[in-house]
Amino acid sequence: MEILIQHGAILVAVAAFFGFVMAYGVGANDVANAMGTSVGSKALTIKQAIWIAAFFEFTGAYFAGGEVTNTIRSGIVDSAVFAQVPHLLAYGMIAALLAAGTWLLVATYYGWPVSTTHSIVGAIIGFSAVGVGVDTVHWDQVGSIVGSWVVTPVLAGIFAYLIFMSAQRLIFDTENPLAAAKKYVPFYMVFAAYIMAFVTVSKGLKHVGLHLSAAEGQMLCVGIALFVGLIGKIAISRLKIDPQADKQMHFTNVEKIFGILMIFTACCMAFAHGSNDVANAIGPLAAVVGIIQSGGQVLDKVSLAWWILPLGAVGIVIGLMTFGARVIETIGSNITHLTPSRGFAAEIAAASTVVVSSGLGLPISTTQTLVGAVLGVGMARGIAALNLGVIRNIFVSWVITLPIGALLAIVFFYIIKNIMGLL
Repeated sequence: MEILIQHGAILVAVAAFFGFVMAYGVGANDVANAMGTSVGSKALTIKQAIWIAAFFEFTGAYFAGGEVTNTIRSGIVDSAVFAQVPHLLAYGMIAALLAAGTWLLVATYYGWPVSTTHSIVGAIIGFSAVGVGVDTVHWDQVGSIVGSWVVTPVLAGIFAYLIFMSAQRLIFDTENPLAAAKKYVPFYMVFAAYIMAFVTVSKGLKHVGLHLSAAEGQMLCVGIALFVGLIGKIAISRLKIDPQADKQMHFTNVEKIFGILMIFTACCMAFAHGSNDVANAIGPLAAVVGIIQSGGQVLDKVSLAWWILPLGAVGIVIGLMTFGARVIETIGSNITHLTPSRGFAAEIAAASTVVVSSGLGLPISTTQTLVGAVLGVGMARGIAALNLGVIRNIFVSWVITLPIGALLAIVFFYIIKNIMGLL
């Protein structure tokens, strides 16, 4: 307890720096979830995607990142065990931030889209189990995470396959694709707007101060969906094309329509992602600050200091803008060839999976969700349409994320513990 009083300011400063590193890694690696398909399908250029994502990730993280956060990520650690040794929890959370941030930067360098949530959870498991005791970890949560490696991408892949095949049958395989698009695309817009509104309202706005009941939230989502569908129908009905134009020109115009839809879905996904995954960086940081400010008390929830949320938001944006292109390229170009219609199917499938999984209480990784959705779109065109080497590397990176995060956290935990012991 005494060491927290004497060196509290140092611990907070170190935690803030490593929290920024973690946020930087989240921005560099995870933002590809929102923008990878848009860039790969040529709906947006890489520069456009980065600026759009920077704006919506920042607004999501800053305005909807939460005034109160769970300091012990995902219920992984039993906080009561640390009541007598709060300094060890502070050391461990700092080590977890550095470990997860380091792994994210390594994975990003190689273009591997990994789960930021699993990175930080693995790190917390590592320092807690080895540094304090295996009984401090809720191991049933670990089993859920391992299960998500299969459940999440498979579910998203099935959704993406079905959405893409429906568009293929209803629009692209018809005699007049543009006429079919004018007829059916408004329905896709209603569905997309509902899913995106649901993700944004339930995930992105829950801490803004809008206390909507479940019924009110549903009514808002339905209203937004119908409005977007109506606007879309009016806009699409005004599209003119030469009746004598060949089918390829029809296809080009239909893809342009889906390209516009993708920009809308990408903005919503970026906002929702910023509001959610900023917690991976600021959750452990808030835990350290809470322990120092409370004089050594270990609290499950703490009010965020005013500077923590902006720190996370800025870190995400800088990470995206300086180092995010590598993973965006992997998602958008290296797994399979994407067009706007294929990218739209993948993005909506990913968002739908987030909605369904959240409702069922299943563990979810936005990274694995989107990769699974892109795989589903590729499978619709046959196994030859997939880059199996890239897919193998991605799956290996998923499996090793948890143990590498844990191993790095153990090493950093003992380094920090020994350094503090010398002060």
